[in-house]
Amino acid sequence: MEDYEVSEVAKILNEWNPLGDEAAYVQDLDGYKTESIDILFNVKMSNGRVGIEKTVMEVLNEAFDIELTRNECSAAAVKIFRFLSNKH
Repeated sequence: MEDYEVSEVAKILNEWNPLGDEAAYVQDLDGYKTESIDILFNVKMSNGRVGIEKTVMEVLNEAFDIELTRNECSAAAVKIFRFLSNKH
């Protein structure tokens, strides 16, 4: 996985900011960089067989002990999918 991929996915997550105001209280958030790595890793390991929407939801819910729905993750997942589709 390339640094620019991690940066772009982190940028998408930052723009969305699923934690909202709570992001200010999360130690070591690092602009969602760790979560971006996890999302990219899971997408690449599944070869796209698992939906990006589901992957985004599961990674963020597990990382922050929140309960996002697939629908709430949809817009960010579409942006991530488009980025990954267009980089080749």
